[in-house]
Amino acid sequence: MSHIIEILSSSIIHLIETTKYVGIFILMSLESALIPIPSEITMPFSGFLVSQGKLLFVSVVLVGAIANLVGSLIAYYIGYFLEETVIVGWIKKYGKILLLTVEDYEKSRHWFKKYGNEIVFFSRLLPGVRTFISLPAGLAEMNIWKFSFYTFIGSLIWSVLLTYIGFYLGERWNQLEPIYRKFEILIAITLLAGVLWYINHKLKIIKLPKLH
Repeated sequence: MSHIIEILSSSIIHLIETTKYVGIFILMSLESALIPIPSEITMPFSGFLVSQGKLLFVSVVLVGAIANLVGSLIAYYIGYFLEETVIVGWIKKYGKILLLTVEDYEKSRHWFKKYGNEIVFFSRLLPGVRTFISLPAGLAEMNIWKFSFYTFIGSLIWSVLLTYIGFYLGERWNQLEPIYRKFEILIAITLLAGVLWYINHKLKIIKLPKLH
């Protein structure tokens, strides 16, 4: 597995070096379209190129966020137009090729059902779930404008974070990915706590009409 990741990382780096923004757009679109290409490599390396004066920070961030939105819309409409049994069957048949499991899909579906539309935003900051949340959103026929808004804002924050860290670390940009993977459980718990607080706070401020 480590050898595969090494080959994937080298391919990502080569594509960005040779095609710049086009490569970033392709990689980030594929990541959100159910192809598990780690943005933890794509965006920090792009940030490193920003530190070298080869790319512009704002352009990198916008391309990354827009690409995530495009890929997410593809996944959304897959969920929108296909039956769930078809999707699960497709994952069972081809999931190994894309490193996609039924468990990943079930996790994202559970989160969407439990926390509603807002999870589309929070999931963009969460590894694993962020790649697959668009499928259950499409299956649930979530309002496309809300989906696009939450997806873009969440992806924008994610792109800013990873690009800045790559910019800050410079040539040490590749230190981010293993560190991020090491603490992803802690990050997941923190974000989940944020979701729960938001939902609780939202419920508290809603006043029920009085019965006369």
